[in-house]
Order: sequence, then structure tokens, then C-alpha cells
Amino acid sequence: MTERRTRIWVGIDAGKGHHWAAAVDELGFQVWSKKIDNDEAAILEAIAEALAMAEAVDWAIDLSGTASALLLALLASHGQKPVYVPGRTVNRMAGAYRGEAKTDARDAFVIAETSRVRRDFAAVDVPAQLVSDLALLVAHRADLVADRVRMVNRLRDVLTGIFPALERAFDWSASKGALTLLTHRQTPAGIRRLGRSRLESWLRKRGVRSADKVAATALEAAEAQHTVLPGESVAASIVADLATQLIALDERISGLDKQIKETFHTHPQAHIIESMPGIGPILGAEFVVAAGDLSAYADAGRLASAAGLVPVPRDSGRRTGNLHRPKRYSRRLRRVFYLSAQTSAIKDGPNRDYYLKKRSEGLKHVQALIALARRRVSVLWALLRDNRVFTPDPVTQTA
Repeated sequence: MTERRTRIWVGIDAGKGHHWAAAVDELGFQVWSKKIDNDEAAILEAIAEALAMAEAVDWAIDLSGTASALLLALLASHGQKPVYVPGRTVNRMAGAYRGEAKTDARDAFVIAETSRVRRDFAAVDVPAQLVSDLALLVAHRADLVADRVRMVNRLRDVLTGIFPALERAFDWSASKGALTLLTHRQTPAGIRRLGRSRLESWLRKRGVRSADKVAATALEAAEAQHTVLPGESVAASIVADLATQLIALDERISGLDKQIKETFHTHPQAHIIESMPGIGPILGAEFVVAAGDLSAYADAGRLASAAGLVPVPRDSGRRTGNLHRPKRYSRRLRRVFYLSAQTSAIKDGPNRDYYLKKRSEGLKHVQALIALARRRVSVLWALLRDNRVFTPDPVTQTA
């Protein structure tokens, strides 16, 4: 421990409560292993010990989420740039070493050895303040949307048990007027007793659009059922509570969308990203979060590969030309390009023309969308590189 080495590799098995760090030398021998609490003082002490052992220290970590945020920030403040070793790689590399034990210390050693052997891992950078803010907002919005989907499904299930005709009459995921109706009346008898004129007047006072159509549809459904089903009173109270929560949740999501839009527009290239057909502020924010620093991608092909839009070969012997979908890629980045391609293919323009061209070549719908998404990756990467907005007509090069 007193001998100062030329170079060591430190692998960190990150966790919420504590981390475990292990270091190997140039020959692959373990020279250091330590448990580190996820606390600033303990992390700083461990960093000082590692830096004192060698002239050059290479860091590797298997987690780049919130659990390792403090660790990554302190490493960056000391001028250290760790690389990210995926958990799947660590799991497979563990089988190459003796023993079957599974401990944090062993995982840290495997991470350090893997980073020593392989030099092609991507560096983990501490995100800028804008990217961190967008990441938190986008993740929070995804949670709220998931809660909304769950509540809509629950409302439809309970409503079907007491009033199936009304459940079929509206699109509960998009009709705010129907949700407003359920906060006041939930049963066939209650709607019939209120009447069309009074129901329409009540809806208008609460700012419901097309209140006459909503009232007419609800009354028609109420006239089709005169049987009182078991548990109607309890189910009606549950439906009213779910409808009230859904309306409040829609307001929260709407306010969050405005905040995401305002934050995203502070990005210096937000107007370029939004100029692409099919990409708005929400998808644009998701792209900034998922892609990170675009300078890490040497060309558009690297960006497309990170999004899982480039097939990988699986050849063996005489079997060649077997292309398959990759397994290791950014799901969030692929989602951005797939959804934007799906939206852009609806409207007339170069995107739809390219989509129809691929369909005419015999590709199925999903295949044509993936081909369009791959094409759009090259376009967006070129726009960001040249710092110009998208135009339907090709740009003419002048001398």
C-alpha cells in the first residue's frame, strides 16, 4: 500500500446506502478494496486514498443514476472521469473468474478488471443543470401519466359494473366533460332524475365544451338501463372520487407540460430540435435527456446505433447477411425517434413520402417507421451539427 504505482483501475459497485470500491494494478492483481458509505466525507476519503496509490487512476462504475449522483459529482470535482460498465457486462464477466460467490467486493473487482481489459466504455459525465432539470421533470411527468392510465382503467372497470352503457358512450381518456359529469351523477336513475336541460345547464356552468352533446349522450345511456345492479351506491362514490382525481391530475400534467416547455426553450438548440416535424417540446426534452452530450457521437450512425435503429449481424460460417434487432440500446432514445416518426408520417411532406416509399417496397408498417426514424436521425444530427433549422426543401450548396 505504501508503494506508489504507475497506474491502477478502480471499479465501483454503486448502491443507495453504500458503495464498494476495488482497485487492480497493471497485472490484474487486486491492491485495494474498501466499503464506502454514500456520504460526502467517506467518498472524499476514498478518492484521496485511491489517488495517493498511483500516478494515474482510471475509474469505472456500474450505475449512473440517482444513487451514484454524489459520487459522480465528487469525482468530477477532482478532475476524474469514470466510465460506465453496464450491469449485463459485469454479470457475464463474473463467470470468467474463479468462484461462484456474489458479493459487492467481488463485483467491484470484476468492474475494475473489465475496465482494465476493455478500453471502449463510454465516459460518465455529470449532466449540466439544464439536462438535470429536464431529466427530473420528464421522469415526473412519466410517473403522472402512468398514474393517469391506471386511474382511467380503474374508473372504466368500476363504471362497467354499474352502468355499462355510459362506460361505452365516452372516451374516458380524452373527454373532460364526461369526467365532470361523473363528479355529479354516476347512476342511470340519477341522470334521468336530473333531466337533460338541468344536466346541460349544470355542465355549462362548469365550462364543459359541447355540454348539450354530453348531456344528450348521458341521458340516452341512462334511458337504456333501468336495472339497479348490486353495489351501485358504493361503486358510484368510487367513480365520483376517481373522476375528481383524474381532473386534478390532468391539471397537474398540464402545468408540468408548461414547465417542461419553458425549461426546454432555454436550451440553445431547442428551436432546431422543434423544427423537425413530429418533435414538440415534450419529445424534444426527452431527446435532450436521452441523448446527452451530442459530441459523444462521432456521426449520425453512432446516434442511430445508440437508439437501436441499426441492425446487427449474426453470421456464422456460411450463414451471412443475418441482420437482427440489437438488444443493448437506449429505450428512451428509440422511443423519441419512433414516436416522432409515427407523428410525422401522418401529415403530407417528405416524411410521409419516404414512409409511403418504404411501404411500396414491401415493408410492413413498423418496418417502414423504423426506416423513417433512421433517416430522421441523420437529418437531425446534421441540423444540430450545422446549427440550422429543418426546411422541407433541400438546402442548395453555393460556392
